Amino acid sequence: MRRSPTAPPDPAGPRPGYRVEVLPSVEAVPAGFWERLAPGDDPMWSRPLFVAMERSRIGPDRYAYLAVRRGADLVAVLPLALFPALRLDDVVGPRERRLLTPVRRLCPRLLRVPMLFCGNLLGQGHVLADGRLPDGVWRLLVAGALDLARRERLGTVVFKDFTVAAPAPLRTALAEAGFFFLPSLPDTELRLDAGSFEDYLAALPAKPRRNARSKIRKFEAHPGLRIEVLDEFADLLPQVLALYRQVMERADQTLEVLDAGFLAAVHEQPGLRRRLVACFEDERLVAFLLCLFAGTGATGARIGLDYRLAHDARLYHNVHYAAIRTAIAAGCGHIRFAQTAYRPKVELGCELVEQWYAMTHTRRPARAVLRRLLPPTLAAARAAALGPHLPPPGAVPGAPEAEGLPRATS
Repeated sequence: MRRSPTAPPDPAGPRPGYRVEVLPSVEAVPAGFWERLAPGDDPMWSRPLFVAMERSRIGPDRYAYLAVRRGADLVAVLPLALFPALRLDDVVGPRERRLLTPVRRLCPRLLRVPMLFCGNLLGQGHVLADGRLPDGVWRLLVAGALDLARRERLGTVVFKDFTVAAPAPLRTALAEAGFFFLPSLPDTELRLDAGSFEDYLAALPAKPRRNARSKIRKFEAHPGLRIEVLDEFADLLPQVLALYRQVMERADQTLEVLDAGFLAAVHEQPGLRRRLVACFEDERLVAFLLCLFAGTGATGARIGLDYRLAHDARLYHNVHYAAIRTAIAAGCGHIRFAQTAYRPKVELGCELVEQWYAMTHTRRPARAVLRRLLPPTLAAARAAALGPHLPPPGAVPGAPEAEGLPRATS
């Protein structure tokens, strides 16, 4: 029998000594590596926040960290979240959820999707990588994620919320491995160039500035309302959780839902810079915005509202104004907010930071179905969320196919 010729070695392949391993916890990442390579101005990449995530039950069955080593040296780490039975009706839009109602009644098991998320469950996606790695190492990392998904029977694999700043070799490796790319909901970021909150207001365009001052007046006219920014808030956590649940009951998508364990861990975790923007009606908590800080960056991570008076008192806007005031006072260069409520955040002056998903399935037939069904479904949900702020087709700079990279094969 004629033997196939041996393929020439891949010049961009991994150099000798590179290997992939799976670490069970962020605490297994060697001291100093995380702190050196995590985005220094993004509090959602604070190591203590990942510890808090691991100590709670906010969605995934468990977490893991895909690590690439060269010899004994760690050169790259990719966080993972493992969902053996993610509820599909929790992560689609309201229209799609209504269409799935009969399925949920007749056979709820069909809506349980085993899924592996790669990146940061609560923030922007990054790979913590040491220096300029050979292209083959990125292929090794992607192959490692797929191998873990197969071992854990997690058919769908998603690289979540990566931006245009993601390394080009990673995007190429994903395309070569059969991933397809979709724009995800953009992040929201407010640049803080003003020296004070009044300077920030004065720099807004005329209509947003008038609206902001009107909302502040309506809040101040409401009897008994006041805002405090708290370093210690353990006694408020039950009220915080109750207000957060009011918001989540109205949310279109619930990939992760914070619980009492996470909130307690955030409050107790040493090294995690956090403050609670707390709005009281007399002595009762009626709104909050949990703010996290790292370097010169801040994030309004999660919000809670008492809908009994949220609209009349403009609670949403005023806790955001207080967070902006706090971030300016702390010397922050930017503050980010969640991937929701784009109209008020654009009015606050936020820019939309485009992000993308890379998706695949470990089985070829299912991968072909995903490529056919998911793009229109997610595009419809994204259009509904963004409304008039939806970028024109082809304007998403983070989408690898828009950059001329090879299309994934099904």
